[in-house]
Amino acid sequence: MSTAAADAFVTVSPGVYRLEATLTFASVASLRGEGLKLMDSAANGLTLELQAVPSVDSAGLALLIDWLAEARAKSRALKYERPPQTLLSLARLSEVEKLITG
Repeated sequence: MSTAAADAFVTVSPGVYRLEATLTFASVASLRGEGLKLMDSAANGLTLELQAVPSVDSAGLALLIDWLAEARAKSRALKYERPPQTLLSLARLSEVEKLITG
């Protein structure tokens, strides 16, 4: 796991992390494993705050959906909070907005 990927997740409180990284094709491969690791360690569920994500593309949206699928497969709770407008617009265009907004 790269240090940069681990540093992208800033602890806000137990089980709550602020993601401070771009969610683009260039970054999702390195972020995926760290997100799964956090999910596995969060006994009472995981919340990712997304307001600090500076940019997102379709690969980033796919990563967020992938994390949701992994959480459901493992019977873990995963929630996204404060998604940036660019992410909401992309999710709406892709008809998956309800997955991101809960």
